[in-house]
Amino acid sequence: MKTTPPASRPFAQLGRMLLLSGSATLLLAGCVSTQPEVGGGSKSAVTGAAGGATTANANSSLEKCDQSLGTLAVVEDQNATWYQYLRNYKLGSTVPVIRMMIQQSNCFVVVERGAAMNNMNTERALRDSGEMRNNSNFGKGQMVAADYTMSPSIQFSQNTGGMGGALGGFSGGLGILGAVAGGLKTNEAATTLIMIDNRSGVQLAAAEGTAKNTDFNLMGGLFGGAIGGGASGYANSPEGKIIIAAFADSYNQLVKAVRNYQAQTVKGGLGTGGTLGVQGGSTAASQEVDAAAKPAPASTRKPAPVKKATTPASK
Repeated sequence: MKTTPPASRPFAQLGRMLLLSGSATLLLAGCVSTQPEVGGGSKSAVTGAAGGATTANANSSLEKCDQSLGTLAVVEDQNATWYQYLRNYKLGSTVPVIRMMIQQSNCFVVVERGAAMNNMNTERALRDSGEMRNNSNFGKGQMVAADYTMSPSIQFSQNTGGMGGALGGFSGGLGILGAVAGGLKTNEAATTLIMIDNRSGVQLAAAEGTAKNTDFNLMGGLFGGAIGGGASGYANSPEGKIIIAAFADSYNQLVKAVRNYQAQTVKGGLGTGGTLGVQGGSTAASQEVDAAAKPAPASTRKPAPVKKATTPASK
């Protein structure tokens, strides 16, 4: 008969107590529920609301601007690898939360260039069909242009074993403590925001942001094998929260840059060939290269006549 060593009995007793307590909690959870609490859900790095230039319950760490710098549309590349990654984790589009963050900052006025454009076009089609009331005021020339486009992307988002891998190996000797340690995981993500000038196509700003946290996944460590992932800390999508936090960091970095924006200039004019000329080219810089490489013309000046020396006899 296998007996528990005296030194490990306290840990085994602790394990049994936690298991019994957890089982009772699960049984009660299956029978009892509470009333929904308005605003009681878990929060992310981007919170609250925005209405015009007014915000409510916004994250205090979000960078702000005294005045808007122009109109801006947010567009995702839905064919990118990172976008498919979001689908794998059942995470939605990043556009809504990024747009709210932008409006809360008051640095840009957000304009619609996404799915809601279909509804806008539907209203205009109704106008053209004659079914709309005469005073609906849906005449032409009312849409606001987007001065800039912002494109989000995710460089990486991963979950690492952290200390769980190192401490989990002691589970045989430490009983329940090993399982608890096995739930200690680190989540981290890096994101980028790029802003383009729509008229010229020039990239105006780019910023990278990062975020990181550690999950102490107690329930996942204790009961993950028995009741599946539903009870683990990932049920509330920590991937989603860490990505939002990284985008908030990206946006804060971008705002700091554009608040003190200085336009890049190129000698001779932007987009006219640049200063890196090539031999035989047609740009101003290339013509300078050709002029420098051309050999100097031979001198056409006649040499001065040599004076003959005079002697006393010739006088």
